[in-house]
Amino acid sequence: MSILILGLVVFLGAHSLRLFADGFRTRAIARLGSGGWKGVYSLVSIVGFVLIVWGFGLARQHPVLLYAPPLWLKHTNALLTLIAFMLFFSAYVPRNHFKAALGHPMLAGVKVWAFGHLLSTGMLSDVVLFGPFLSWAAVHFAVSRRRDRRAGITYPASTLKGDAIALAIGVATWAIFAFWLHERWIGVSPFG
Repeated sequence: MSILILGLVVFLGAHSLRLFADGFRTRAIARLGSGGWKGVYSLVSIVGFVLIVWGFGLARQHPVLLYAPPLWLKHTNALLTLIAFMLFFSAYVPRNHFKAALGHPMLAGVKVWAFGHLLSTGMLSDVVLFGPFLSWAAVHFAVSRRRDRRAGITYPASTLKGDAIALAIGVATWAIFAFWLHERWIGVSPFG
C-alpha cells in the first residue's frame, strides 16, 4: 500500500502545484522555460502514475474488504464512467456545452469517475486510490472556478458540432475501455 500512497502523493502533488504552490510553479517556469517545465512536470507525473499502477496492483494482491456494494452499483458506475469520459474529452473539444458551462470539465469528469468507483468497489485499495482522486478533483474544481470568476474568464458558447464531437469521442472511448480494455488492463470486467 505504501507504493500506491507514494504514487498518489507524487502524481497528485505535481497536479496540485497550481493550487498550493503557484509562486514556486511560476518561478520554475521562468527558470526552466516553458518546455523545460513541461518536461520535468511530465516526468514527475509519469513516475507518479507508474507508482500508482504498480502500487495498486500490489495492494490488490492482499484484499481488505471494507464494504460490499450491491450489484446494481456496478451498473450505476458504468453510467457514471460514461459521463466521466464525455466530460474528460470535452475539455479538449472546442465550443462544447460542458466546457462552456463547467469551465473545467476534465476535473468534473475525474470527480464523477472517482465517485462512481467508490460506490461500486469496497476494497481498501480502491478507497485509497479513488478517495484522494475525488478529493483532489473536488478541491481543484472549486479553486479553478473561483479563479476564473475573479479573473473574469468566460468560455466560448457551445455549438451543436462541438457537443456532438465531445459526446462521440467520449462514448466511443468509454465503449472501447468498458467492453475491452478495462478487463484486460485492470483485470475486472465492468459488467461481470
